[in-house]
Amino acid sequence: MRNLLILGLSLLISVFGSCQMSYSTKNKKAIKLFEEGMRKEMELDPRTNRPNYRGGIELFEKAIEKDPNFIEAYGMSINFCEKIGDIDKAFEMGKKAIDLNLSGPGSSFLYYKTAELAFKQKEYETAIKLAKSFLKTNRNPEMKVKAEEIISSSEFALKSIEEGVEIKLVNLGPGINTKDPEYFPSLTVDEKTIIFTRQIHVPNTPDHIPGQEDLYISHKEADGTWGKATPLPRQINHPMANQGAPSIGADGSTVVFIGCQNVDGSYPEGYQGYGSCDIYITKKLGNKWYAPVNLGNKINSFNWETQPSLSADGKTMYFIRGDRRIQQQAAVRPDLKLNVGDIFVSYLDDEGKWSDPIKLPDNVNTPHKEESVFIHPDGRTLYFGSNGHPGLGGTDIFMTRLQDDGSWSNPINLGHPINSPADEATLIVAASGRYAMLGSDRPGGFGDMDIYQFNMPEKFRPNPAIYMEGIAYNAKNQEERLGAKFQLFDLETGKEVVRSQADPVTGEFLVTLPVNKNYSLIANHDGFLMFTKNFTLTQPENSEEAYHINVPMEPFVAGSAVRLDNIFFDFGQYTLRKESYVELDKFVKFLKNNPSLKIELGGHTDTRGDAKDNQILSENRAKAVADYLIEKGIPKTSLTYKGYGESQPIVSDEDINKLASEKEKENAHQQNRRTEYKIIEIIK
Repeated sequence: MRNLLILGLSLLISVFGSCQMSYSTKNKKAIKLFEEGMRKEMELDPRTNRPNYRGGIELFEKAIEKDPNFIEAYGMSINFCEKIGDIDKAFEMGKKAIDLNLSGPGSSFLYYKTAELAFKQKEYETAIKLAKSFLKTNRNPEMKVKAEEIISSSEFALKSIEEGVEIKLVNLGPGINTKDPEYFPSLTVDEKTIIFTRQIHVPNTPDHIPGQEDLYISHKEADGTWGKATPLPRQINHPMANQGAPSIGADGSTVVFIGCQNVDGSYPEGYQGYGSCDIYITKKLGNKWYAPVNLGNKINSFNWETQPSLSADGKTMYFIRGDRRIQQQAAVRPDLKLNVGDIFVSYLDDEGKWSDPIKLPDNVNTPHKEESVFIHPDGRTLYFGSNGHPGLGGTDIFMTRLQDDGSWSNPINLGHPINSPADEATLIVAASGRYAMLGSDRPGGFGDMDIYQFNMPEKFRPNPAIYMEGIAYNAKNQEERLGAKFQLFDLETGKEVVRSQADPVTGEFLVTLPVNKNYSLIANHDGFLMFTKNFTLTQPENSEEAYHINVPMEPFVAGSAVRLDNIFFDFGQYTLRKESYVELDKFVKFLKNNPSLKIELGGHTDTRGDAKDNQILSENRAKAVADYLIEKGIPKTSLTYKGYGESQPIVSDEDINKLASEKEKENAHQQNRRTEYKIIEIIK
């Protein structure tokens, strides 16, 4: 029995790399009390239905009364105090032991442990002093690293507090937060809906057993407060398994989240799994949520995947992957700071398949724990939680940026007071970058972990983004809403920025876009002509409001005409500019998918300049578009072209002259300068 008890003690002091085979005291009464205290871990405290740590602490204190130099009694008292969350008492016990200037096996550990506790208590200068004292006698390489981490983190904390920014954390209120833990928020880009994880205590189970994790949703009220959160429907939340860590996609109706095995190791009804926890996807059409679908065995593995974050374009997903065995070990020994998770990234190809995940580089991932990854809608700024980089204690929030060469910048700790000695995690940042939300177990909340909001300091903000909203509908019958598929492209680079789909029931769509860009929107729906639109988001102040674009789509009817809005020519010229290629290539694909259409390409100019010259210019521009389409494989028999010159303006000269500013007048002329296509015939 004595050897077993010493082995239990050795778990506490295993950080030294050696096991004590004898006590530091010869006092038999003290040893007896100590061993009785150790056995308290094997019995339940009737007050809490947890191991009787409090009874053990009382016996360790009595053992110390018998011999004030009993090192092991101090060590186990500190250990049991931590287990019940009494960090204040654990720290006081450590300081008491240090003040006695104890020596012998185990005394070195007390310096390390008290340094760790001093760090948790924000007594950073004390933590540095004790950790340095520990290093003078320590011979264990692993412990050397841990003590140096305490020193570097304490030095960072002191500097961070000195340079700290003024922020105010605001609890999101009783609509969202309760006595149960709430965390992992995800916000729609219009900031009107939040989905998050709530851990609910399961009736008739001990308090220390983790609760059931489910997804909850809340909508913002007219007064700006959050309404009472309700659980997502039964086909998503399962009563015998955990679901959590949601990430709302760019379209506002796609959610990826984590689903875990049942308590008996089986999978919930309707779920297919590969490991203990997998990433699933669900969609909402109208007001109906559909059953989740597993993202497959490239994303998911035998181990566990969690905490996904979708990029604004819906084509990149960051997530955490961990080792199942290490996860189980970490649950028993959280003090070891094991590597229970790394950040991975996967990319969606044009066929809708996810690539093999790639682990982010070692300047981001550490040998310890990374979690709570969030990619901002700018597509370049990544926030994540870690206890492996220098910080203020527990899990801190860090920021890294994707560089032009594909590398990631060295992470920056968001510092005091965003981070604290408590655990901070699950941070998200609004599209505008002006404010953020995080989950924290800091004092003053409604219960355990709550969700807070705060204004993001300027130096930690991402590039601003705004959201674009609109409705896709039948131009001939506006009551008919369409689930149009659409893509947005950066006109300068030609790269796709967003791919999404309008809700088939409501026709509504919602996407996030970085500002200071020129965009091309291209929408398609079966039985309707391809719709195009270009627009510019160049003013950062626009980020305060949504950009609204409706998508009226012309049905396949002879005579229907649509403007190709992203065909560009230099002034007075008919050579296609490269910015036109994105739209023309999509138009080629549209025509190949609809070979029954015979179309006419029409060129139009504004009324400025000579009418005869404008007529010739419009014909040449229409021909340039036709030549491009033919070169890309469209049969000559499927199209004709015609120049209309200035004969069919959208805005008359009379109306243009009434406009107040030169900019408005130029925009009107731009509407008249256009390339259109219309259906001449639908071949049966």
